[in-house]
Amino acid sequence: MVFVSAPADPSIEQAAIGHDPAGPVEVSESELASRLRLAVTRLHRRLRQQTAGGLTPSQASALASIERLGSPTLGALAARESVQPPSMTRIVGALEALGYVSRVVDPDDRRVARVAATAEGQCVLQRGRTLKNAFLADQLHRLPDEDREALGALTALLERLVERDDP
Repeated sequence: MVFVSAPADPSIEQAAIGHDPAGPVEVSESELASRLRLAVTRLHRRLRQQTAGGLTPSQASALASIERLGSPTLGALAARESVQPPSMTRIVGALEALGYVSRVVDPDDRRVARVAATAEGQCVLQRGRTLKNAFLADQLHRLPDEDREALGALTALLERLVERDDP
């Protein structure tokens, strides 16, 4: 069992797990996992709304992966994004039409095309990150100091949780 303190909005917790929000609440790991998943999903959705360059979520994700991977092949990019190669071809085609990526011939195997972020694509990614960070900073600014400190500790825990599964 895990114990958590009552959130800022007690009605949310009461509705979510049916407990009196007056004090510490006993929460099973599965309930905690469900609440965490929902909170992360909602935060992700809110952050996706902070976009630059008119990109769809799939295009933004692919562009970020291209930047991270350097100059992947379309197949490697499709695998990274967990989409079928024809879908990735369409996504990259749209990014190319916007001027955010370019296709380059692999120097070791001229039959293979690689994709790389252009300077404009990197600027769009940076603007998007700046918008998302500004949104989060504004939300954090509205919290009391003790809540910001708690989020700092939670962020460290989330980073450890995610790093356990990284290859």
